[in-house]
Amino acid sequence: MRTSLKFELRAPDFGAAIHELYTAALDMAAFGDEIGIARINLQEHHGFDDNFMPTPFVMGGGVAARTKRCRINLGAVLLPLHDPVKIAEQIAVLDQLSGGRLEVILGAGYVPWEFQTFRRSMHDRARLMDEGIEILLRALCGERFHHNGREIYVRPLPIQRPEDILLVGGGVEASAKRAARFGLGFAPTVRGLLGIYEAECHRLGHAPGITFGSSSVNDVHLTEDPEGTWPLLLPHLKHAVGNYAKIADETGTNTPFRGMTTDEERLKNSGLLAVWTPRQLVDHARKTDKSATISFSPLMAGLAPEIGWKSLHLLKTIMPALEVIRASP
Repeated sequence: MRTSLKFELRAPDFGAAIHELYTAALDMAAFGDEIGIARINLQEHHGFDDNFMPTPFVMGGGVAARTKRCRINLGAVLLPLHDPVKIAEQIAVLDQLSGGRLEVILGAGYVPWEFQTFRRSMHDRARLMDEGIEILLRALCGERFHHNGREIYVRPLPIQRPEDILLVGGGVEASAKRAARFGLGFAPTVRGLLGIYEAECHRLGHAPGITFGSSSVNDVHLTEDPEGTWPLLLPHLKHAVGNYAKIADETGTNTPFRGMTTDEERLKNSGLLAVWTPRQLVDHARKTDKSATISFSPLMAGLAPEIGWKSLHLLKTIMPALEVIRASP
């Protein structure tokens, strides 16, 4: 069981100011590191009206400078949009900067305008993913080689092996099989794919890599007054869910948000956000699979930092109990 702080750094007009969110995110990452949070997750999207963070490697450098122990998880980095050599160089430098604490989940992307912005075709996603992963693995292993008429030679190299940094993310069977084929870990966005991934690894004759299981809830917000806190969180949750759902429905992408409604009661029961007391979270953790991640989004869609801080300070009070549960047989 892992604990994670997740930052998309959306800043819709009705939320906190962008500079306040970025400052708070770094402060929260440092706080999370001090109390024993396992991972800081930074995400990537481009051209969103609500200012979704487009540069997780830049933000990752800031997090690396403010933390000492936690893993820095970039997920998902949209590999088909980028030159994989540049991604390899950024991975190597950030892994060195963080002292070998980097993880990168590679995603294929699904937002049409992002591909247009980067002059890529969505029809080429699978090919670009496969070519990009191959280049990353060879370059980050230190190999000097030629690919499509250019010489590739990346220096410096990361501290970790590339297989310990890279995972494949996705919500379709092809993503599970791609992760197995390249000998990488797998981070599914929907349930039911881990079994396919593990079976494919065994068929190919190697052990599965790192996997990120899912909890029965997507994110948790802690409060001593769940009913009183819901109205403060709901506009931000509606914004994030509505934005993701619109894209998923328009593109037909298999994500947890496809077909999702922003009706208040349905959102409360959807599992996308659990608003719990600390005791409720401890009880949930006792029943949660040990491979699951319990995630917190303290700045969800421009949420006022002071509200997010209240959740994190409550989390601090139960981190010892969560660690006992994590370490139990």
